[in-house]
This record gives sequence, structure tokens and C-alpha cells, in this order.
Amino acid sequence: MKFVIKNPLDMHIHFRDNQMMQAVASHTSHNFSWALVMPNLIPPIKTIKDLKEYKERIEKITKKDNFTPYMTVFFSEDLNYTILKELKSYVKSIKLYPDWITTNSKWWVSDILSEKTLEIFSNMEKFEIPLSIHWETNDFVIDREKNFIPIYEKLAQKFPKLKIIMEHITTKESVDLIQKYDNLYATITLHHLYITLDDVVWWMLEPHLFCKPIAKRPKDKEALLNIALTWNKKVMFGSDSAPHPKNKKECSHCSAWVFTAPIILQLLVELFEKNNSLDNLQKFISNNAINIYKLNPNDKIIILEKKDFIVPKKYSDIVPFKAWETISWSIKN
Repeated sequence: MKFVIKNPLDMHIHFRDNQMMQAVASHTSHNFSWALVMPNLIPPIKTIKDLKEYKERIEKITKKDNFTPYMTVFFSEDLNYTILKELKSYVKSIKLYPDWITTNSKWWVSDILSEKTLEIFSNMEKFEIPLSIHWETNDFVIDREKNFIPIYEKLAQKFPKLKIIMEHITTKESVDLIQKYDNLYATITLHHLYITLDDVVWWMLEPHLFCKPIAKRPKDKEALLNIALTWNKKVMFGSDSAPHPKNKKECSHCSAWVFTAPIILQLLVELFEKNNSLDNLQKFISNNAINIYKLNPNDKIIILEKKDFIVPKKYSDIVPFKAWETISWSIKN
């Protein structure tokens, strides 16, 4: 049995930089037509010069594949009208991180509804530049995503022509919200379709499943599955795959995030097949993003076959999602 995916797109990927990027970028470029690369490095990607140089470093690694990295910049108060006008030709989105929420938080936004920030949103709306948000408040960890909803509602109402991407949603409330406003969209990760908080902290801590935003309750996973498995044009796949070396995961002060890049397509096909929804996978992994972002991706075909694949225990020094487990699908060489 075989399954064909045309132009798979990863709408939220972390390549990191330097040696780490050397280890991980090719896993995405082999299997995807293109991907939207996140900017939260140290220092962050904030200018066109930063962006061009980072893209060149990515392309040196991925040039052998039929793959295009599409870029984002880090949201900052420096984004005036003139800069945004020039940026429009270089980015697919601008990524906003609330203050002290996730990896590399030093330069983030403390007041999302400030006068200056709202002015930037207004200019982004004029230039039709999508806004991507890691949407969590800085309070009790289980409630952070839910508590951000009033901010999203204000933005959706105030800027009705601004495309706002709710990145890596994890709750039923988020699923309900994107149905409410025409300009709200969302990415969903692989790991949030598979795990709940019980998987992370059941009888022993599983550090390689510790991610931000954290996995939530079974009802939340069910809501994510329902909207991903049934064709809904408001959601698209974004892996949020992010590498950390083993010693940064299996330690005190464990780093957040899950590394899924090498096994995304195999696990998605397995999941959609299990739920009798293979006919909808093409939309979730590609077509929806093409429509939302108005894309013309590289022409790329990935063929998967019903053949067991044992996930390696490590890729370089990075422990992947489902390490040592057997997946019932493999990517055909």
C-alpha cells in the first residue's frame, strides 16, 4: 500500500543555527516542499540583513533538495511603516512572542495592546503581512493559552483584514475561537495530536515530550484531532519541531520543545489512516496553507509505503519524538 503527498508544507519550524542547524535542517528539506522558519535565535532575526544571511546559511545545507525556506522576522517596536514596506518582499509572516513565554525570550513584547504595537499591526494590515503569534499569557501554565483569548478577540475585531495565525494551538477553546472570526487561522503540531499532559508527567517525567505550549487535557487533544482530521480550511500543519541536545533535555531545568522533523509525514499518515481520514491529509499538510498564505510552492511529491519504520534512538545528539518506537509507514526512497 502506498500514499502520495503533493507539496507537503511545514508552516512552523525551528532550525536553530550553526552546528545544530547542520544537524536538523536536511530532515525537513528532504521531506517538505518548503517550510516557514521561525526567527527566535540568539540574537533574533530582526532585520532584512539578518534575514538574508540566515536564509543563505539554510540554503547551503538544503540546496541539494527541491526545497525553499520561507522566512519570518522577530516582532519588535522597530517595525515602522518604512521598514514594513521593505520587509513585505522578504517575509511570509512576522512572529510575535509575548514576554518570557518560551525559548530565547530576552527581546519579546511585554504589552501586545500598546499604542506602538497597535500601530505596527495597522501597518501590517495595510501591507497584507500576516501576524503569527505564540499566544500565551504569563500566568498559570495550564491556563496561559485560554487566558490569551481576549487579546486575540480584540485584535481580530480591530484589524479585520489582518491575517492572524494562532501558532500551535492546544486547547478546545482555541479550536472554537478560530471559527468565530474570518481573519483567525491556526497551526497544529504533530505532537499535540498525539499526547496529553499525562504522557509528559505520568508516573515519571518524560523530558522529550516537554514542550511549550504544554500538552493539555484529553478533551483538548480530541478537539485538535477533530478539526485536523475533518477538512477545515482554518487550520494547517506546523510542526513546531525544535531540537535540543540530549543533555539539555535530560537534566534539571530541562529545555522545552519536541523534535519531530524526521518522522512527521510517517506519523501523520499513520494517524489519519487510523482515523479513516487519509483523504483529508493533503488538505491539512498542504492545501490549506497554500490558500491561507497565497502560496505557489515547489512541485514535490513524497511517496510513503506501508512498511514498518523503527525510529532511531537519536539523530546526531537529539532524541526524537517516538524514539525506538515502530511506525507502520515509511518514506519510500
